[in-house]
Amino acid sequence: MNQLDQLKSFTTVVADTGNFKQLAQFAPRDATTNPSLILKALQSPDYAHLLEEVVAAHKGKAIDAVVDEVLVRFGLEILKVVPGRVSTEVDARLSFDRAGSVARAKRIMALYEKAGIGRDRVLIKLASTWEGIQAAAELEREGIHCNLTLLFSFCQAVVCGANGIQLISPFVGRIYDWYKKSAGSSWDEAAMAGVNDPGVKSVAQIYSYYKKHGIKTEVMGASFRNIGQIQALAGCDLLTISPDLLAQLQANEAPLARALDAGAARDADIPAVSFDEAGFRFALNQDAMATEKLAEGIRLFAIDAGKLDQMIVSL
Repeated sequence: MNQLDQLKSFTTVVADTGNFKQLAQFAPRDATTNPSLILKALQSPDYAHLLEEVVAAHKGKAIDAVVDEVLVRFGLEILKVVPGRVSTEVDARLSFDRAGSVARAKRIMALYEKAGIGRDRVLIKLASTWEGIQAAAELEREGIHCNLTLLFSFCQAVVCGANGIQLISPFVGRIYDWYKKSAGSSWDEAAMAGVNDPGVKSVAQIYSYYKKHGIKTEVMGASFRNIGQIQALAGCDLLTISPDLLAQLQANEAPLARALDAGAARDADIPAVSFDEAGFRFALNQDAMATEKLAEGIRLFAIDAGKLDQMIVSL
């Protein structure tokens, strides 16, 4: 049995791509998208026609409304392939706008519902800013489930769990990138691999905290750089994995053991913590890696959102 099939026996595998034509070969349960993945897909001849069709059908609408139509069109195509959920992202330029994020999320969900898709099959992605988490909490109370992305710190995860968010996506690879760059020539790749990888350690800490305290929020490790990071998080609730790494797992026949265990976490001595807004902002500020990667992630997604706007305007 290959490692992808072994992984599926104790972790829900999610495909991290906008390329829905690649999905079937890996048989993931869910799929996640973001502005960068959608932009990449639209630059392929296989998908360019989708943008043209959507723009033509919604001539005269505001750009942001057409963008949401494009995102949902991709989501609908993905849902034809995966049996579970698709994550669709709110414009990153609204990351500090609670009301704006709620409004966009409701519009995205309304488009899915108009197409006959129930709320149980869609997760709204929002950045894990204070405003994004509060927007998600409001949406969850109305039955719209959320996926909090760009999550790099323990305080972000604690506040998401306290607010009943459906799912979080801690970014393993980007945490690893920051520590590797920060260490420079002193970085020891072998010594910092597997359970010692800083991105892996972050997700393991969050997973253990949630299981210890009965927090229902799902943990979905994301943004992987190599299959070693995935192997070290086998047993996590979900892992969202790029097609390239899914293929590597599929080609690997070595035994794969469960790395994270909910029972062991429940027996561990892990104290409960809480953060109000001021405490959250201070804790995030004190974590240089999380502060820098959150800001960078929002900027990069915002740039790609702007590029998508320009593609629509040019048609």
